[in-house]
Amino acid sequence: MTGTMRGPRGWATGMMVLLSACALSACATGSEDPGDSRPYGGTGPGIDGEGSGIELVTVVSGLEAPLFATHAGDGTGVLYVVEQTGAIRMVAGGELLADPFLDIGERIVAGGEQGLLGLAFHPRYEDNGRFFVSYTDLQGDDVVAEYLSHEGSGPASSDPDSERILLRIEDPYANHNGGALSFGEDGYLYIATGDGGSAGDPLGNGQDLGALLGKILRVDVDDPPPGAAYRIPGDNPFVGRSDARPEIWAYGLRNPWRFSFDSATGDLWIGDVGQSSQEEIDRAPGGKGGLNYGWNIMEGTACYQPEESCDQGGLVEPAAVYSHEEGCSVTGGYVYRGSELPELRGTYLYSDYCSGTIWGLDADARESAPRVLLSTDRSVSSFGLDQEGELYLTDISSGELLRVASG
Repeated sequence: MTGTMRGPRGWATGMMVLLSACALSACATGSEDPGDSRPYGGTGPGIDGEGSGIELVTVVSGLEAPLFATHAGDGTGVLYVVEQTGAIRMVAGGELLADPFLDIGERIVAGGEQGLLGLAFHPRYEDNGRFFVSYTDLQGDDVVAEYLSHEGSGPASSDPDSERILLRIEDPYANHNGGALSFGEDGYLYIATGDGGSAGDPLGNGQDLGALLGKILRVDVDDPPPGAAYRIPGDNPFVGRSDARPEIWAYGLRNPWRFSFDSATGDLWIGDVGQSSQEEIDRAPGGKGGLNYGWNIMEGTACYQPEESCDQGGLVEPAAVYSHEEGCSVTGGYVYRGSELPELRGTYLYSDYCSGTIWGLDADARESAPRVLLSTDRSVSSFGLDQEGELYLTDISSGELLRVASG
């Protein structure tokens, strides 16, 4: 059987033999013990099967491997959709515009888990036209770069030649690239990096404070010092330590496939893709840096290295986990604070790429178990928000942008 298969953890262009779900999710060889799938504070695996009265409504189709959707905060209502092959497409008035906002396909490698992976608009984009992307370059390294939009009254566009590199991180393997970008309420740019790839984090990047891989980074992109691409915020948790990179905000992550901030509380939510047994959702209180989420000492709630009696001192427990009996690759989402779905307000939504299940976790309760909101056949590569806080998702297999609506 031939065709094209794409996914946040496995993607290829052209004709190829279809991959199994395990190959798509970068499953490793080794133990398949599902471990303890109970979310902390919850009871059982968090599956209630009741649903929530929501549905997915197609906004546009015809996208090429869509991986993310967001807005520019400029009041235009335009949604920007990241295509893994290198373009950022615009959706205006429910229509997919023909011309891309940006196309850098010639300077990236797109295959497996590589490609154009993230997008964040500067908080003052309407005034300064600055936006930031993450991608894997032609050498396979991880890049975060700034671009500028064109001024004018027509449809938005940007200048590929305006690129300014903020970070280039040598990446030893093709998988586990993270790639999510977001500005916090503090005005700083947060950057998710994977552990560098292979299986089991053989280089130990997740726990190595001297490495930028396996982390959430936090940098100030405004008014950098002379000769620098960014400034290090003075309250970053490892500033002044000779054994740590000052960009690091959080560590102990395997492949953070999407993170977000709760617009009401500032809490940081991370979907961290597991190895062979568990997928996890991590959470940090607003403004709390320096947390260690445990990889590769832990995988979710289970010891990983060593397999028994691992030292869990100083590690942050996941907010929720689920086993590979329920899915294979978590897609982190958002805490819903919009107005069209009052029954979901205060709920953190996330999904599994392989099963299509969408879960909801009460973000306002410190002890709660997730519940199934919707069982779908979708390959959910990412969630996204519009400027009003309404929720969308991208289906990488069908090439659709969908809106979460009341059923």
